[in-house]
Amino acid sequence: MYELIIFAGTTEGYELSRFASEQGIHTCACVATEYGRKSLTENEFLHLSDGRMDAAAMREFLLEERPLMVVDATHPYADKVTANIRVAIDRLPEEQRPKYLRVLRRKAEYTETTGNAVYVEDADSAALFLKDTTGNILLTTGSKELPSFAVHEELRGRIIARVLPLPEPLQICIEAGIEAKHIVAMQGPFSQEMNEATLRQFDCRYMVTKESGAAGGFAEKLEAAYACGVTPVVIGRPFEEEGLSEAKCRREIIDRFGLHPEPEVSIIGIGPGSTDLLTEEARRELSRSDLLIGAKRIVESVRERQDVVFEYDAERIFNYIKEHNEYRRIAVVMSGDTGFYSGAKKLMGMPGMNARVLCGISSLTYFMAKILESWDDALLLSSHGRDADLVSASAHNHKVFSILGKSDDVSTLASRLTKYGLGDVSMTVGENLSYRNEKIFTEKACRLTDYAGEALSVVLIVNDKPSVLPAVHGISDASITRGDVPMTKEEVRTISLAKLALMKDSVCYDVGAGTGSVAVEMALRAENGRVYAIEKKAEALELIEKNAKTFGCGNLRVIPGEAPDVLLDLPAPTHAFVGGSAGKLTKILETLVQKNPAVRIVINCITLETLNEALAALHTLCEDEPEIVQVNVARARKVGHSHMMMGENPIYIITRKGEVRP
Repeated sequence: MYELIIFAGTTEGYELSRFASEQGIHTCACVATEYGRKSLTENEFLHLSDGRMDAAAMREFLLEERPLMVVDATHPYADKVTANIRVAIDRLPEEQRPKYLRVLRRKAEYTETTGNAVYVEDADSAALFLKDTTGNILLTTGSKELPSFAVHEELRGRIIARVLPLPEPLQICIEAGIEAKHIVAMQGPFSQEMNEATLRQFDCRYMVTKESGAAGGFAEKLEAAYACGVTPVVIGRPFEEEGLSEAKCRREIIDRFGLHPEPEVSIIGIGPGSTDLLTEEARRELSRSDLLIGAKRIVESVRERQDVVFEYDAERIFNYIKEHNEYRRIAVVMSGDTGFYSGAKKLMGMPGMNARVLCGISSLTYFMAKILESWDDALLLSSHGRDADLVSASAHNHKVFSILGKSDDVSTLASRLTKYGLGDVSMTVGENLSYRNEKIFTEKACRLTDYAGEALSVVLIVNDKPSVLPAVHGISDASITRGDVPMTKEEVRTISLAKLALMKDSVCYDVGAGTGSVAVEMALRAENGRVYAIEKKAEALELIEKNAKTFGCGNLRVIPGEAPDVLLDLPAPTHAFVGGSAGKLTKILETLVQKNPAVRIVINCITLETLNEALAALHTLCEDEPEIVQVNVARARKVGHSHMMMGENPIYIITRKGEVRP
């Protein structure tokens, strides 16, 4: 007894038959042709029944097998078969009637670019129309419809019959009087290029086709006809009916039989955008997928006949895949390369995610090849949907490549580069890479401050005179513009920064920043983070701005005002340095810990009173014992012919490590 019977006269029917048997469902696939039998292979769970049945024969078959479900996946034009299946089911005793599902092909989606198609009701109407025309006719409707055309002597010599390479269709062609040189025996599906080649080879003026849906290659036929200046003669669907897509039918089978199939998932990088840059591996995987997921622009650029879901959030993509296992092969499409600033990283990190990853051509490799530049010596960044301090990077590196994300990114970056004294660096901008409206140009940053660009863009910044940073902390005091403002000296600054233990993405406060010497070194070390220099004195604020520009610290923001009040609206810090507190040290520390209980704090104290206040405040705010280091620095001074060591004020360096009280 079969649990599932599928009347499989289409690609969808064959796919559903394979799926059901793979899931261990005892399935009978009913096929009416030799081609149908050759399209499927019998196994333990799949049996083939060939030959045609009328309604009575179908009823007897269903009575004997008592299936739980019947799927009608016959051709859209096999209306008589569909009618017989429905009649057979209706005539069964009510308690023995299986669930009936009708699978319909999704109508092909295409764009009429040139020419006008002629729509007719049936094959006879198509033949009557073509009798009054001249030129060869490519007949793509198969051997079954051939007699309707060959019966007209004036058409017989003009027909190019494309049929399946099987004995029966070839015999029909011969009996219809079609010359051997006008028979194209090939098995589809056919690409647009293949259709175009056939039309041009036989110098066709008309092409006869049926509106057989996306799986039948209707769109590819129509576009090929328009590309060749050929008039399509379309035999429309004989009647409108309701039904399910292949995927929705598979969902019904899954739910009815309690299945738990795992779809094959591929994460595919499609390259910069043009389908010309798809790898052959990606092209093959896309063609066999039945669902595409990705951002709308990306999906639409590679879509053929697949179902689509427009989504770019990794978590939502993951959840959709887990909830929709009715799809057998799912392709998640992403722009560029899956290993270069791609959403593939986050998606593959989802627990239980199992997928193949197919790399693509990145915008980096495409762009650098276009401008004849190597990229092995470039710093690679992205500011698309993330923070990236391109100013600091450009100040300290010869080459910086970055992906941009907004239409004003070029002008904003150019303005910031110019503000920080980098207006003469060159910016090579690439927009809409690989598309027809691709644009690549090079200009100095100072000349692009008002440029209105495209969102899909990249940039290569070249600085021929980058300032080289030391590998460790320690900008010399002589390099800092000081004026009359107090400054944390080089040796103390180096130790304090070491105690801070900054990370590349730290969010840092420099409270009582003075000249900004500590803030500048913070910004240079936390290159992917943010630094806020808090200072109330006007002269000091100007010096901080000047020193930030000198060292190209685009991630340093100057905050005028007095702590702790101005700290309240800033992002929570991961690290904080307190060099000056104006008598409000306790309140400043309380505010820092409130904003982030795990903040790491380094405090410089000169007086014993400040030391005592800092220790008292920290003992009430955190459980871990603060670290205290006293630093005594002496500098040599030449006196006559000798050198004498002149002592600086001793400094207490207190470190709060950031361990939170439970």
